[in-house]
Amino acid sequence: MDREKIISELNFKAVRSSGAGGQNVNKVSSKVVLSFDLNASQALSDEEKFLLLTNISGRLTSEKTLILNCDEDRSQLKNKEIVTKRFLEIIKKGLYVPKVRKATKVPKAVIKKRIKDKKNISDLKQSRRKPNIE
Repeated sequence: MDREKIISELNFKAVRSSGAGGQNVNKVSSKVVLSFDLNASQALSDEEKFLLLTNISGRLTSEKTLILNCDEDRSQLKNKEIVTKRFLEIIKKGLYVPKVRKATKVPKAVIKKRIKDKKNISDLKQSRRKPNIE
């Protein structure tokens, strides 16, 4: 994954932020909307695209576009930085491939110890029973 190439493919749009904020909110477009078209990306290989399609499919639109919003700050530039950082984190987590678990054989000593412990418990319970008088 080439960060610089991916960042160059991002589309940013400044929108007026919602909610309270006085006169500033009515004049300034501080909310940033980031969109990234996964199918049209040249920075990602086909394997990476497939991984992202499977791992972050819930965040993608039907056109395979990832859309993120940020209106946390009053500054458009800070919102752009925040949303870009958030996007890179999502892509990083989406490309993560967990290690394949290798099944290990149970050692013979462990098996012997378990059977020995079972035998000890069985003997203990046998000794608690009433004697059989016949």
